[in-house]
Amino acid sequence: MGLMRKDLVIRPRPASPDAAFSLGRVDAMLRRYLYLLRSSWPRIFDLIYWPLVQMLTWGFLQTYLVHVSKSGAFSGGLGLAAGTLIGAMLLWDILFRGQLGFSVSFLEEMWARNIANLLMSPLRPPELIVALMAMSLVRLAVGFVPVTLLAIWFFGFNLWGLGVALGFFFANLILTSWSIGLVCSGLVLRYGLAAESLIWTIVFLMQPLACVFYPLAVLPRPLQLLASILPPTYVFEGLRALLTRHEFRLDLMGVAFALNVVFFGAAFAGFMLLLRSARRAGTLLQTGE
Repeated sequence: MGLMRKDLVIRPRPASPDAAFSLGRVDAMLRRYLYLLRSSWPRIFDLIYWPLVQMLTWGFLQTYLVHVSKSGAFSGGLGLAAGTLIGAMLLWDILFRGQLGFSVSFLEEMWARNIANLLMSPLRPPELIVALMAMSLVRLAVGFVPVTLLAIWFFGFNLWGLGVALGFFFANLILTSWSIGLVCSGLVLRYGLAAESLIWTIVFLMQPLACVFYPLAVLPRPLQLLASILPPTYVFEGLRALLTRHEFRLDLMGVAFALNVVFFGAAFAGFMLLLRSARRAGTLLQTGE
């Protein structure tokens, strides 16, 4: 006793294979969501119906404003500004539908009372998050692509004609949508379906401050300061600069991306904290109101 063998080495236990991030588990979750979507035509119809209604509404408003501008009832600048309405609506739909695509897939697990089963399985929270992000892209594409093509046919507005700029707009808006989806999903996980209404409404709290249909300068000074910390504000300012002055503001996209990195990191940390709190409080098995 009291003597230690010099050849005794304490080695850490090898990590379980389930502890590593697994693309196979992500793929399994994505297939689950795809099978669910593919087998339900009402879900597919809903993904197309609302973006189409929004596009037609704002497209006809844009057409009306252009006509009254040309008739001399208003200044010519109104017609120029009106040309950004349908583009702004389509970009807003990326943000809104991207967030819904993430959150609704998560909600379906809550509605099916399956979330506890998933979290007790080898599936890791980051794998669930990546699967939800991938599914939000799928759900967004189902509705977004046909509507943008119809916008060309009905109103002659080609969003795809924005070229590389569209990629920057899309990347920033989808990152924002995932951040909002993470926060909403974490709140539902912690507080149950009583927090479900946040998923459908919280993004609209951002819309007036994100300057979707009007410039940042329109807002009062205090609200301008608040709007300046929101990544979508820079996206929509960039869209107006591109459509009205034919300038691609890469500096605005850089600021938006930097803010998105901060917001996504904070949203991921918040989701993990809410998940840990839900486990401690025992609310994972109490998914009702």
